[in-house]
Amino acid sequence: MNFQRGQTQEEPEINLIPMIDVLLVILIFLMVTTSYSNFAQLQINLPQASGEEGNSSSGKPINVAVDASEHYAVNSVRTAFKDVADFGEVLHKAAGGQDDPTIIINADAKATHQSVINIMEAARVAGFGRITFTTQNQQNK
Repeated sequence: MNFQRGQTQEEPEINLIPMIDVLLVILIFLMVTTSYSNFAQLQINLPQASGEEGNSSSGKPINVAVDASEHYAVNSVRTAFKDVADFGEVLHKAAGGQDDPTIIINADAKATHQSVINIMEAARVAGFGRITFTTQNQQNK
């Protein structure tokens, strides 16, 4: 039974102020406890060579040089690099009759990694598995 016939019921409303206060406290808490990480440039110290010179007992080695501009030279003869298969043929011709000569890669310090990988892949295509790199000893200061 409804004894309050003439009175209208007040509609309930949600009070937003306490909810905003709680959200602001949570936001401040999250901002204070969040750790921000700084990303910096990596410092990489490359290794220096400190070994003795090796000697090749498998005959005449093939010297392959590459500079920063990706110009290739095989046994001091400038060679154009078209693709890996063609460069493998150049290495095979430079080997003469040798079965598995040593490929010595002399890469410029600013040469791209891809140019060195190209030489290694061409040696693999030519069937040569003995690859070495030349280094420069660090001068005493």
